[in-house]
Amino acid sequence: MRSVFLAFERWSTAIAMAVACAMMALAASLGLYQIITRFVLERPAEWTEVLIRFSLIWMVFLGIPLAFRQGAMVSVDVLYRVARPSARRVLDYVIVAAAMVLLAVIVWWGWQYALRGRVQSVIGLEGVSMFWAYLALPVGGVFSLIAVIGNLLDTRRIELETAQ
Repeated sequence: MRSVFLAFERWSTAIAMAVACAMMALAASLGLYQIITRFVLERPAEWTEVLIRFSLIWMVFLGIPLAFRQGAMVSVDVLYRVARPSARRVLDYVIVAAAMVLLAVIVWWGWQYALRGRVQSVIGLEGVSMFWAYLALPVGGVFSLIAVIGNLLDTRRIELETAQ
């Protein structure tokens, strides 16, 4: 069961990271397009500003699962260095519980905002609902919850190991 969940977690985190990278590429491309239309053609494309903002929001919330999977959760690094191995595992559970509570709040309220934003249209993109911008919170939160559980089952502390 553990190996099946970890395989699912690797797959879901890889998908989230691929989409996050695509969103970053989209933001960069739209930024370049915006510069060309504004300063070269002198006919600015206002819609690019909104899409850049949306793609950056999606990029962040879909990039967070990889950070959680690598152990970049809020922790007290000094405690890991001085604590016994049994105390480290307790600290892991406390950190995972805190991260899961935070992510559950993000998923819940992100979904509530997305539902409320259905009736609000995006300025500059008439006909597009704010639902799609707010949806990044619960989607990224669900991917992050999977990554946090994956990190608990197969603990990695890449950030702590490479810290100077």
